[in-house]
Amino acid sequence: MWLDCAIIGGGPAGLNAALVLGRSRRVVILFDNNRPRNAVTRHSHGFITRDGIEPREFRRLAHENLASYPSVTVKPDRVVAITPGQPGFMLRTGNGVIYRSRTVILAAGLKETLPQVPGISGYYGKSLFSCPYCDGWELRDKPLAVISESAHAFHSAKIIYNWSKDILVCTNGANSLGADQIRQLARKGIRVNPKRIQALVGENGMLSRIAFADGEEVRREGGFISPLWEQGAAFGEALGCAMTQAGGFVTDDYGRTSVNGIYAAGDSSLIAPSQLVIAAGEGSKAAIGVNTDLTNQDFYMA
Repeated sequence: MWLDCAIIGGGPAGLNAALVLGRSRRVVILFDNNRPRNAVTRHSHGFITRDGIEPREFRRLAHENLASYPSVTVKPDRVVAITPGQPGFMLRTGNGVIYRSRTVILAAGLKETLPQVPGISGYYGKSLFSCPYCDGWELRDKPLAVISESAHAFHSAKIIYNWSKDILVCTNGANSLGADQIRQLARKGIRVNPKRIQALVGENGMLSRIAFADGEEVRREGGFISPLWEQGAAFGEALGCAMTQAGGFVTDDYGRTSVNGIYAAGDSSLIAPSQLVIAAGEGSKAAIGVNTDLTNQDFYMA
């Protein structure tokens, strides 16, 4: 059986794309290996009517919605290869099953590498976060850290200043801030500590202090980090999709990549800003792009 669309990734972009395509009466398989990047997060924010929802509950409700559309199938399987066919695409899963689809939506999201700080993963998603728009409200007016080894540190500090005026920028030994940037931060009362972080101190993932290599310790009750991002799956690059300077896929307003029949949605194309509501909207747009293109193909066939 030919699929109208194979969706790679079961995050908000892929889920919303499946919903829109199901409502368009398209035959769709959503491949989801159930390893979402936001699994470390207790609550998701910024999505109207779903503010504060647990990621697991969001997925449960989404799957419940999709169950209403018989042409949509959710497969708990991992796609390991996508090759162009004549026509469409052939997809092979980790279980060795082959699927053929007219189109593909890449929505596998991103993989992240956290700053090189001992024990940081134990605090990530509990008191250290990557997006102030998602978690800044809960940390408002607390003494916060910005842990960043990249040039993004200055921008992060400026944005987070909206939620707290007590900010310590930790570059963890990296020379990521210029002298003028340090002076601008100092004028706002934002301190910079360039030394390497020896340890994060706290209990049950809740930060209380940061210990530096020279023995200094500073009280902090949470903060934000700047991870390094890369594509969650390498299919788009292997297929020849054009990439942005930030590492996302170049797409038009309806998720079309530079390769005919391949679409991208969510963090895979945007990279940033990374929010539940934005990714879901991107999935909807890509689905409309898919349905429009398939309709145009079929409408004029003899």
